[in-house]
Amino acid sequence: MNKMEGRNHSMVSEFILWGLSQSQSIQVLLFMIFLMLYLLIVTGNIVTMILITTDHHLHSPMYFLLANLSFVDMWLSSVTTPKMITDFLRENKTISFAGCMSQIFFAHFIAAGEMVLLVAMAYDRYVAICKPLHYFTIMNLKRCTGLVLTSWTIGFVHAVSHLVVIVQLPFCGPKEIDSFFCDMPLVIKLACMDSHDLDILMNANCGVVGVTCFILLLISYTHIFLTVHGSSKDGASKALSTCTAHITVVLLFFVPCIFIYVWPLNVIWLDKFLAVFYSVFTPLFNPAIYTLRNKEIKNAMKRLISYCLGSKGNL
Repeated sequence: MNKMEGRNHSMVSEFILWGLSQSQSIQVLLFMIFLMLYLLIVTGNIVTMILITTDHHLHSPMYFLLANLSFVDMWLSSVTTPKMITDFLRENKTISFAGCMSQIFFAHFIAAGEMVLLVAMAYDRYVAICKPLHYFTIMNLKRCTGLVLTSWTIGFVHAVSHLVVIVQLPFCGPKEIDSFFCDMPLVIKLACMDSHDLDILMNANCGVVGVTCFILLLISYTHIFLTVHGSSKDGASKALSTCTAHITVVLLFFVPCIFIYVWPLNVIWLDKFLAVFYSVFTPLFNPAIYTLRNKEIKNAMKRLISYCLGSKGNL
């Protein structure tokens, strides 16, 4: 029994993160840059959620899903970015074993959930453009809530399937991770065992969620463009304008994830860049993309500003 317990418990109590740079001056600069970016991420996504929640003009299925996307994006960045920011000011960049496992769990939980949510948003656009007369019947509150709950459920199952495998690995020696967070492929390589087969298994697991969602998205948008192809130029232009923001967000999120977890290139500096891109820049770009390209969001922002200025004037 004691032998089994010894095998199941790791001898490594913490891991060392190398971060993005070893230069102290560069780390101070990166601290200021990423702190500003993280504050923009939190502020932008919170403002988007407030606008959609408080403005009755935005109480529609599309914006309900967009509010959920903003919520997910904010937490996707919060899993790794605050730790990365504080580590820029630390000489010893360590993370406990429990903290490392938590990062892996929540990163995959939220990322997989966002993939499914993006599919739900594509389905919403498909119904709105291809079946406009039945839109509010099909995309009712119950259906939208079910889609969001499905995204969280799939994300949770996906994350648990990773965690139950990784937490059992024998970590008995190497503990340095050449990244700014506990990235699953890098942590697996530290296990005191041949990790080749496990790498393939984990990539396949990620591929089931990532590639399936990506294929569903391609099918959805292809069907939309084929549907509007025979319609008037104005109709096709409107559909293209409506879907462009969604497609941009999909590409910004899926491409880095696929090259990290499904089809890894095993180039350290590129993996770091892609990890930063999907955990920092994608959550930053999403509210900007939807705000800058969406007239209703812009109008809601103007109404909110006018309301706030009016309230101050009354005081």
